[in-house]
Amino acid sequence: MSLGSMRLRLESGDGFPAKEYRIEDGNVEVRTLDPEGGSVRRTGSVWWRLTPEQLSIHVERNTVVAQWLERRLGWRRLLQACVGPVMGRNPATPPMPPANDGV
Repeated sequence: MSLGSMRLRLESGDGFPAKEYRIEDGNVEVRTLDPEGGSVRRTGSVWWRLTPEQLSIHVERNTVVAQWLERRLGWRRLLQACVGPVMGRNPATPPMPPANDGV
C-alpha cells in the first residue's frame, strides 16, 4: 500500500513564509521556506521535530496538517505521537489511583 507523499507544503497568501511538513523515521518535522520556496540549500532552513504538544494543538484545531497526518499515519499512530513517550511506566501496569487529599 502506498502512503502517497510524505511531505506537505502549506503556502500563505498573505506574505508569510511557506511551511513544509514531513514524516521522517516516524517523526513529524517542519521547516520554514523563503517566500520564493527556496530549499534547504538556498535558505539554510533546517528541519525540526514537532513536540507532542504541538501535534496536539494541530489535532485539537483539526488543521490541514492534522488531517494530512491522520491520512498518512492513521488515527492511532497520530494519537500516540500526541501523547509522546510515557517515561518510567510499564504498559502492563495500571495507572495509579488519584491521591486522597483527606476529603
